[in-house]
Amino acid sequence: MMPLFFFLFFLLMVVYAVLIAYYHSAWNKLPEFVLPERPAAVFISVIIAARNEEKNIPQLLQSLQDQRYPKSLYEVIIIDDHSTDNTWALLQEHRFDELQLKALQLQDYLEDRSPVASYKKKAIETGIRTATGQLIVTTDADCRFDARWLQTMASFYEMNAAKFIAAPVTFYHKHSLLSVFQSLDFLTLQGITAASVYKRFHSMCNGANLAYERAAFYEVGGFNNIDAIASGDDMLLMHKIFKQYPQQVYYLKNRYAIVTTEPAANWKQFFHQRIRWASKADRYDDKRIFWVLLLVYLLNVCFLAGAIAAFWKSTWAFLVLLFLLAKVLIEFPFVNSVAIFFGQQKLMKYFPFLQPLHIGYTIIAGWLGKFGHYDWKGRRIKK
Repeated sequence: MMPLFFFLFFLLMVVYAVLIAYYHSAWNKLPEFVLPERPAAVFISVIIAARNEEKNIPQLLQSLQDQRYPKSLYEVIIIDDHSTDNTWALLQEHRFDELQLKALQLQDYLEDRSPVASYKKKAIETGIRTATGQLIVTTDADCRFDARWLQTMASFYEMNAAKFIAAPVTFYHKHSLLSVFQSLDFLTLQGITAASVYKRFHSMCNGANLAYERAAFYEVGGFNNIDAIASGDDMLLMHKIFKQYPQQVYYLKNRYAIVTTEPAANWKQFFHQRIRWASKADRYDDKRIFWVLLLVYLLNVCFLAGAIAAFWKSTWAFLVLLFLLAKVLIEFPFVNSVAIFFGQQKLMKYFPFLQPLHIGYTIIAGWLGKFGHYDWKGRRIKK
């Protein structure tokens, strides 16, 4: 039993090492976009689905008002998704006269009052129907932006004739174990996202910072055939556009394009978020990412199995520690290079010590994403 398990563990680790080395190489080769001198002139519609975001609306609107992109060249459409707080009232009271803001209530655009599988997709779809922009940019209500965010998005779009743009996202850093853990985990995901999109290895993105042509959205049927899934307004749509335009899907690597968002406030919220992300694993039409996720999950299960076996035989403990060290050495250079881009390299001193926590959460979230349920914006979603 021991030799067979060791062989399986070793084989998974070798494949994983090759995969991470591939991501690392791609991340380093992905050039940083440099803003051209000639200003962009595409009209942008920024679309945001908001639910119970009263604490974030003022800062969100201020951050959008502060954009250096000409106010005549972008509009903001915020769709209130059945908020039970003061979100709608705050949208009605906005004081930025120059900001072209449209505030919509989703309930006014639903054909009936029966439950909807994905309220966020329905909200974004509603926003796109009322949008006039050639380029759709989606983000979340708890996000903040560099003043050159839209300018960078527009220039990249025009220079590359892009149909879909995935762009960088990071968390506000707070001095807590949960914040550090989320930040490091998310840095890894961002590095993989950039590398995989650049190499067109598989589809990956985050809905907090996306852009796509309005025409392309309709050409692929929008959210049709993926609207029964509660989440997936980002990656599932991305793959639909990728299948239609495989050479016009990009990752925008530029610090001005970074969107900063709120981390989960507590461990319960964190696990529900990750379970929601994991719940899409078997719904990806892009099976390449499914095999990557399966590899990662099996590797982490091997760590758990070895740790359990160590209670009966100390040799297993040595084996697990050996492979844990190997995992750190494999991942550290890649994640560190991503952390440097995001200005978060100081967090890397915690990276080795959070590995057991990362392994445990990956196993739990992956399992519950397939067989459990999660809470999202006050709604319970079942698989």
